[in-house]
Amino acid sequence: MGKPKIFYAVQATGNGHLSRAQQLYPYLEKMGDVDFFISGNNANLDFKLPIKYRSKGCSLHYSKCGGLNYLDLIKNIKPLMIYKDARNLPLKKYDIIINDFDVVTSLACKLQKIPSVQLGHQASFQSKATPRPDKKSIMGETILKHYAHATNHIGFHFQKYDSFILPPVIKNNFIHAETSDLKHVTIYLPSFQKHCLLNAFSKLPNVQFHWFLGETKSIYKENNITYYPINQNLFDASLLSCHGLITGGGFETPAEALYLGKKLISIPIKDHYEQQCNAAALKKLGVTVLQSVEDDFSEIIEKWYHNNNENPKIEANNISETLQLLFDTYPQKKENIREDALMFI
Repeated sequence: MGKPKIFYAVQATGNGHLSRAQQLYPYLEKMGDVDFFISGNNANLDFKLPIKYRSKGCSLHYSKCGGLNYLDLIKNIKPLMIYKDARNLPLKKYDIIINDFDVVTSLACKLQKIPSVQLGHQASFQSKATPRPDKKSIMGETILKHYAHATNHIGFHFQKYDSFILPPVIKNNFIHAETSDLKHVTIYLPSFQKHCLLNAFSKLPNVQFHWFLGETKSIYKENNITYYPINQNLFDASLLSCHGLITGGGFETPAEALYLGKKLISIPIKDHYEQQCNAAALKKLGVTVLQSVEDDFSEIIEKWYHNNNENPKIEANNISETLQLLFDTYPQKKENIREDALMFI
């Protein structure tokens, strides 16, 4: 019998989901024939995946300085389009449905009565043991638990808070690389525009910053700040050699920093419940978490830059074991799927 056919849905509300998909793809490719479905349009990575299906799905819209623009977000949700895209996805021809937090695929599975596995960071929030902020959000909890409904769940998080939660997927070039400290601070804060933070960074002339901005088209330097376009190779090189990282409350980038043993400041997006949850987890690990950027931001950076506190290092996911678990536990499918897949590893 031939290789199993695998459908992998990726929510492109940020670069993290796509980055993880790129890391998993070579392993999945050995296990079966993989077709990718990309939903949303917030990602700006130059990714190379065999994308067979696309949908506008749901995308995030940011305010200028660290928050979400809910009005734009709601205006751009097209329920009829989502329903149509879900109805037209030909899921029945696939043996395995993997969903990384995509609502279109979740709806398609319901409409077509097909099982699926939610594989990704958001799946970890099916557990009550996964950290939450002091003030829970009913809406936020509802989205995390039901937005991308699946039959089974395999989650990734900083620590193993529950039996189905595994370490984060770390890129191979980080696992095999040697780190250094060239004393610069790497910045990746996609929900902030340049003018919101420029003054704070400029107040620290003795600290060199590598600032990755979506509006930047080529590398250039002004005073103590070197501006970079969003580019995976450039960012990875900067992170490997940085003194520390200032980033949002996402999952993949902070996980990479912790794995590499880099100092970290996390600024979760305002009113973004998942990022607030991640920030709560990071705070428990001893990471500096800022809920907002105030007038003392430069002073906080300077103190953080010079202190000797180290964040605990975290483990990297064993991808082969994780995918074996996925195939072992895949619900209500033919018994020979796992054997057919694993024979190709």
